[in-house]
Amino acid sequence: MKKFLILCSATVALLQADNLGSILSHNKSMLFEYDKQSNDLQNDILTKSWINPIDLRYNKNYTTQYTTKTFHTDNFTVSINQPIFKSGGIYYAIKYANATHSTNLDNIKIQQRAMIADAVSVLFNLKKVRLEQEKLKYIIKNDKIDIIQKKDSYDAGILDSSFLDQALLKKSQDETNLLQLNFTQLELKQKFATLSDKDPDKLKLPKLKLVSKEYYKAHNLQLKRDIDYKSQKAYEAKVTRSKYLPTLSLNGQYINGSDNPMYSNYTPTNTKENYYNYGFSVSMPIDINSLSDIELAKVQHLKAATQVIDTKNTIKQEYDWILNSIMVLDKKIALVKKDIKLYQNLYKLTSNLAKAGQKTKLDTKVMYNSLQIRKYDKKIYEIEKQLQLLHLYMRVENVI
Repeated sequence: MKKFLILCSATVALLQADNLGSILSHNKSMLFEYDKQSNDLQNDILTKSWINPIDLRYNKNYTTQYTTKTFHTDNFTVSINQPIFKSGGIYYAIKYANATHSTNLDNIKIQQRAMIADAVSVLFNLKKVRLEQEKLKYIIKNDKIDIIQKKDSYDAGILDSSFLDQALLKKSQDETNLLQLNFTQLELKQKFATLSDKDPDKLKLPKLKLVSKEYYKAHNLQLKRDIDYKSQKAYEAKVTRSKYLPTLSLNGQYINGSDNPMYSNYTPTNTKENYYNYGFSVSMPIDINSLSDIELAKVQHLKAATQVIDTKNTIKQEYDWILNSIMVLDKKIALVKKDIKLYQNLYKLTSNLAKAGQKTKLDTKVMYNSLQIRKYDKKIYEIEKQLQLLHLYMRVENVI
């Protein structure tokens, strides 16, 4: 127990854990890559959303209003109306865009990690099913020996028929369980095929090890996502407030056009065909819903901050629960190891007694089969331990 607690308190490497991403099919991996690229592009758009577009316009007009001839005019303009000060709104809009990008990226990583964990979980469960199949085969062998021994006792009048019936029923149930395991194996392979294009029978299972609670907290993806989301809501609240404060904008227009020939005789001689219009404006909206809008943004930020606190508590509970589960499995493994040693001694003893004529060959086979059953129990518990550790892996961003 002392060694186990020392192991828990230390940060232990998770061997080749981050290489597990290659287990996903090419299409699944590309979908996540496209999500990440889309998130980067959306961030680029959102970061520059405060910059208004430049409006380019060209007009050419014809009129047949006059009987003498058809008149035409053309006009080319470049216009812009750009806010340069929004009471902090521009700065916080950029910060909001970056926080949104981080939150979206965290969500993508969480989804990707969960899918990888699903695929690895199927691999572990496939291994577990194979072990349970082999274990059941030895159990069925013992069932058959038990039926032979009870039939001999029944024929000799030593046992009642109910004992033989129970032995027959147990064998039938174990054979049914073996058939069900075969079906479960097919289901798992089908599920794996939806996640990966690799052959599960040729993939080597990873060896997952425990990470410390401190590392689990510091690199937990869900906590990072919630912290980024809290920042996102904080900046959003400031952007909302700035919407109702004064805004300073510059506006400009360049015009290149021909004079209207219909009024050429009345056009002042000091006008230009090419000229600029420019100026500035100060605006401030008066909205009846402004206070409610600002207050709503504050409430959303407070909710996000509370979620961070709640997630920290959930992470602690998750880690403690998995740690306790692992401790129980380690105790089961320790008990199985004792049983294996006991059955090894019993098998040797029974084998020697059988050679001396004091036991039968069937007694020896029962002990051998029981020894193999306990060895498979140990391997099954080790797989269950790996499945528990996988719960930690899927929630951590990077494993050292």
